[in-house]
Amino acid sequence: MKLLANPVLLRAAVVFCFAAFSFLMGLIFIRLLRKSITSDAEISSEAAPTSLEALPVHLYNTVIQQLKQQKQELEVQSQAEQQRARTTESFSQAVLSNLSCGVLVFGTNGLVKTSNPAAKTILGFASTTGMDAEDIFRGAEIRSGKAAPKSHESEVSSDETPAAIADAPLRLADEVDVVLHEGSARRQVAADYETPSGEQRVISVTISPVLSTESNLLGVACLINDVSELEQIRRQQQARGEISAEMALQLRTSLATIADIAQHLAGNREPEAAKRLASDIAEQAAQLECTIGGFLTESRAAQSAAAAND
Repeated sequence: MKLLANPVLLRAAVVFCFAAFSFLMGLIFIRLLRKSITSDAEISSEAAPTSLEALPVHLYNTVIQQLKQQKQELEVQSQAEQQRARTTESFSQAVLSNLSCGVLVFGTNGLVKTSNPAAKTILGFASTTGMDAEDIFRGAEIRSGKAAPKSHESEVSSDETPAAIADAPLRLADEVDVVLHEGSARRQVAADYETPSGEQRVISVTISPVLSTESNLLGVACLINDVSELEQIRRQQQARGEISAEMALQLRTSLATIADIAQHLAGNREPEAAKRLASDIAEQAAQLECTIGGFLTESRAAQSAAAAND
């Protein structure tokens, strides 16, 4: 009690107690702060891996979905393109099959790539695929037209003069070769053709280059028509014209003869001479009737034959 009555000792005791309490509170605060920091670090260390792992998985799922969608769109587009290609090919085949004219398409190697039934019928082949122009046309000669220019690679023998080359018959296979290998423009020719079975025909051929969108040569297309009947009709008309001209000359001669005899008959008073002149007139009239009657008979027969063929 005496110690507590001493103010100096009392003040020292209070200061000591306050300092001890402050030190204790500091230790408690530091420990609590350390626990808080440790728990925050653990929480952040646990949350960070979760977020870092969850983010790529979400992106991967999104990218995979987009890729699947693009794949489906590409598949649909590819199927549509294939369908259009099949439709175009079917349409082209249908058009070629129903054409009345023959179609031959030669590739850049000179071999037939495509042909239609009409071409096989006109040319007399069961199949033309893989054949070249020389094998198909087999020396068929062109009826008219200028000679095809010689290829730079072709060799001319020393005994062939320019006149002999100019007079040489033109071949249909050479025309195809000129368009295919020398870049010539479209040509339209007529040729005397013989089928493998020996049937003679006259064919009209249009030879055209097949170009790409970049103007590159893809091959040669030949449009073939059988004009044998037209040629026969032309010959018949030509022959009929010659007959008509000959008959007109005969008629003119007969009429001139009748007119001359009639003049002599008008100026002659002798019965015997008049009788002879009248007989000559009757003979010329009979000859005219025979000529005109034969011509009319032939014309009717030709018309009947044409109607029967139609």
